[in-house]
Amino acid sequence: MNTPQVKEFLINLQNDIVRGLERIDGKSFKRDHWDRPEGGGGMSSVIEEGNVLERGGVNFSHVNGAGLPASATAARPELAGRSFEAMGVSLVLHPRNPYAPTVHMNVRFFEARKEGAESVWWFGGGMDLTPYYGFAEDAIHFHQTCKTALQPFGNDCYPRLKKWCDEYFYLKHRKEPRGIGGIFFDDLNQPDFATCFNLTQRVGEHFLLAYQPILEKRKNTSYGERERDFQAYRRGRYVEFNLVWDRGTLFGLQTGGRTESILMSLPPIVKWRYDWKPQAGSVEDKLYSDFLIGKDWV
Repeated sequence: MNTPQVKEFLINLQNDIVRGLERIDGKSFKRDHWDRPEGGGGMSSVIEEGNVLERGGVNFSHVNGAGLPASATAARPELAGRSFEAMGVSLVLHPRNPYAPTVHMNVRFFEARKEGAESVWWFGGGMDLTPYYGFAEDAIHFHQTCKTALQPFGNDCYPRLKKWCDEYFYLKHRKEPRGIGGIFFDDLNQPDFATCFNLTQRVGEHFLLAYQPILEKRKNTSYGERERDFQAYRRGRYVEFNLVWDRGTLFGLQTGGRTESILMSLPPIVKWRYDWKPQAGSVEDKLYSDFLIGKDWV
């Protein structure tokens, strides 16, 4: 294994993505270095009230500790009690324009150690798109880029990770997907370190290729209060998923991570209503009928 090489890739990835987003928005991200008393730290790059991005964060963290938290051992209880090292880049972007979708991406590496035993390592990550007003061409482009990123790893890789994403980013209490999905993987340690690292790199490096054209196409679309209102309502689903189901959020909070960085994923303006339904046949209704359906886009 080459942990320094993984860390170098992650730091460079964060910088490349931030620079790309700054070119689109025209406003700079605020860079905020933080230290974790229990071990490690990170660099948060955050933008608020930008020209295009109402709120967004592209965060790097590298933390270690004496014992893995419950969120990291839920699926692998045999690792409980091991010391750990974790590093990754995680981003969430909330554009102001309701026609521009919210997006999430993260890539991460874990290593769990125990004296007298072989260390256990794995990679995880993925990206997914959450539109408020759906466009088939955007969904196809996003998923095609995800498929291209995974093509070197076999024809079955994209369908498998796409299905995993659909199942993970699902609000069980709402019985609906968070968005139109993308790709997701976790506990990746086969067939070897080099292959797993390469796959993780390709996912990270394809993020801007997947999202930038969509953001540039939709950022200047005309909208009014109706669209902003629906956007705020649907953003509530994003909040619910991140606070109730997301393992990354739980891991950060359970390991004493920096709360401001962990919760930068939450949108700045959100609304909830009691038992609200869109008008049948409306553009808003089409989000539910045509896009939040776990569809195979490519």
